[in-house]
Amino acid sequence: MNENVNKTALFYGSCFALITTGFTYSIRAGILPQLGETFALSAEQLGFINLMWFLGFPISMVIGGLVYHTVGPKIIMNVAFLAHTLGIILTIYAGGYVTLLISTLLIGLGTGCTEAACNPMIADMYSGVKMNKMLNRFHMWFPGGILLGSLISKFMTDGGIVIGNFEWVFLPSLSWEAQMWVIMIPTITYAVLFFGKTFPKAKVEGATSLSENFKAMLSPVYLFLIACMALTAITEFGPGQWVGLILGSSGADPMIILALTAGLVTVGRFFAGPVVASLGQTGVLLGGAILSTIGIYMFSTVTGALVYVAAVIFAFGYCYFWPVMVGAVAQRVPLSSALGMSIIGAVGMFSTSIFQPIIGGWIDGSRAENIAEGLSGTALELSTGQDTLEKMIAFPAILIVLFAIFFFWQKNTKKAVPESEKVAAEY
Repeated sequence: MNENVNKTALFYGSCFALITTGFTYSIRAGILPQLGETFALSAEQLGFINLMWFLGFPISMVIGGLVYHTVGPKIIMNVAFLAHTLGIILTIYAGGYVTLLISTLLIGLGTGCTEAACNPMIADMYSGVKMNKMLNRFHMWFPGGILLGSLISKFMTDGGIVIGNFEWVFLPSLSWEAQMWVIMIPTITYAVLFFGKTFPKAKVEGATSLSENFKAMLSPVYLFLIACMALTAITEFGPGQWVGLILGSSGADPMIILALTAGLVTVGRFFAGPVVASLGQTGVLLGGAILSTIGIYMFSTVTGALVYVAAVIFAFGYCYFWPVMVGAVAQRVPLSSALGMSIIGAVGMFSTSIFQPIIGGWIDGSRAENIAEGLSGTALELSTGQDTLEKMIAFPAILIVLFAIFFFWQKNTKKAVPESEKVAAEY
């Protein structure tokens, strides 16, 4: 088989695998209210279901990162396909809460395997500027998948296009089970693209040993970044995963909000290079924390069209958090190597998983308090959502303080790898 054809198929397969990840995030967010109604689940129970996706992700990501150079990307992606397929089917035929926990964990394990296999595989297939360009194009498809999945979920739920007073409905509303079946489309697509292809051999990392990696990860900078990552991840994923329940009565369409933010992040990350080059990693992180705080604050106070304005501000706030945090590890703790970057990503997802039932508990508690005060219907749901968002402001607000410290701490620090910030921006 022609080497270029093989590379192209593997790359496109990787993109569809990441689209699958985006679909599992956005479509699950879209059907969350329906799952609550179908199985009579509390918001806290829905939070534990969400937790399983964010928990499975770091588990398989860390394990996959550790064994990548031993077993190679093919086996890891076979596991990803198996986990995705079983998770989707078990969700569709779930009999209750426990089955949903197990199925969502399996989907999370599949998404983590995708990250663990495809990132280094693309790096093994390409080199230099080409590698950075292809990694950039690959990572666009997580927010890109969220954008597509959000619109698909809204279209299938409404039976057409319903935005405010505008309605174009030409199909009956489709069930949440039907929406889950849609996730099988990119899943089967990446399996077909990978089938029969020759995967690249894993390149042996000779720069540092695992003991040196772990030693570097005990440095003050790395530990500081780990603490920050826990908060940047929940800032990014917290409001989005609960968008249907939290913003459903705000006067704006929740899935349009999710699609809008994902679309802006997709574009923003494509042009990340000039932004990071101009403001620097620390400047981008501090600015992102400020914008995220403003965005979530607006979510908690405004209604109607202004919610979309809040979404734009929030999207540009968290847009660069994930890639720049990973890039900061590459630049400022280079001896942690690929393992350090893998671990910080896993910490972000693990942190997000922990906060899911906590957020669900906030929703349940706020709803109970508002019912006690005599609220009902739309007023009850609006107040509950805004109360929950008000609590979420704490995440980026703490980051403003932490990233301000980091900004002055690192201001006069000599860069360990001069080109890494540029690479991280492209990545």
